[in-house]
Parts: sequence; structure tokens; C-alpha cells
Amino acid sequence: MITAAVTGFFTAFSLILAIGAQNSFILRQGLLKSHVFALCLFCALSDTLLITLGVAGFDQLIDVIPWLPFALTVFGAIFLFFYGATRFYAAFKGGYEMELKGKGLDFWPAIAVVFACTWLNPHVYLDTVGLIGAVSTQFQLQQEKLVFGIAAASASFTFFFALGYGARFLAPLMQTARTWRILDLGIGAVMWFIASGLLLSL
Repeated sequence: MITAAVTGFFTAFSLILAIGAQNSFILRQGLLKSHVFALCLFCALSDTLLITLGVAGFDQLIDVIPWLPFALTVFGAIFLFFYGATRFYAAFKGGYEMELKGKGLDFWPAIAVVFACTWLNPHVYLDTVGLIGAVSTQFQLQQEKLVFGIAAASASFTFFFALGYGARFLAPLMQTARTWRILDLGIGAVMWFIASGLLLSL
């Protein structure tokens, strides 16, 4: 049971740790101290549902749809290229008045963005349903699978709330348009790097 718990937690945490569209949005909102609790909770609960689906039936799903990993990889790369392009455009356009005033998106627009970054991002399915589901197949007993899934879900809660509320410690550094532009350029570069890696893995 301990092995299942440790494997579940650190597998999920290592996958979530890599900066993706979800993480970069939570980071931005955390810097602005805007709707942090609701957005972190949405991400963590979404991951929990997807992890549950992966642990409960990944191997059976692949048997039925053998081309699913390939499709998720391709669409994940497309999504990340698009999201990266939006950050490059924001950096090029400038206009960080809202950020410098500490204003983020209103509640429902923020929920809409995090919904898109979560449920319309195939890379999230690749990590949660795909990779975590695949790792879970090494545990045969139902009790072990349950412990693995709970530990993986707890890693998601730990990470998102740490990111959302920890980001405010960086807020003093984000007082100029230049620093926000650098952040957007960095996020865009990471998104394109991940997308390129996905395509090269095919």
C-alpha cells in the first residue's frame, strides 16, 4: 500500500510540475491574487476526475481505441502551440495595465479560461488518463489501485494550491510591464518546447 501511495503521489506530482497551460494560468492569477481558491479547486477536482478515469479503465480503453494515445499527442501539441502563440502575442502587444494594477479576469471569464486549459487541452488527458493510468496498471489489487489514485489526486491538490497561493510571493517582482512581458515570453517558449517534444515522440 505504501508503494502504491508513494508511486501515485510522485508520479502525478512530477507530471503536473512541468509548466503547462493550466499551470501558467494559475501562476498568473496567483500573482494577481484573483479567484485563486476557486481556480485551484477547479483544476484539482478536474484532475481527480481524470485520474479516476485513467486508473479505473485506461488499459481497457486502449484496447478499444488503440489510436487514442496518438490522437491525444497530436491534439495536445496543436493546443500547446496555440496557447504559446497567445502568450507571444500578448508579449508583442504589451498593454499590461490590468496586471500592473493587480486586476485579473472577472470570475466567470477566469473560469472559462481555466476550463479551456483543462478540458479542451488534450495534453491534460495524456498526463492524467494516459500516463497516470498506464502507471497504475502495475498494481493488480483493487485496494492498491484505490490508494494509488487517492495519492495521485492529493498530489494535484497539493501542487495547484501551492502554486496559486505561493505565486503571491513573486508579486513584488512583477511591478513593471517588462517583467510581465518576460513572463509571457517564457511561458510561450515553454509551451512550444513541450509541443515540439510531443511531436518528436511520435
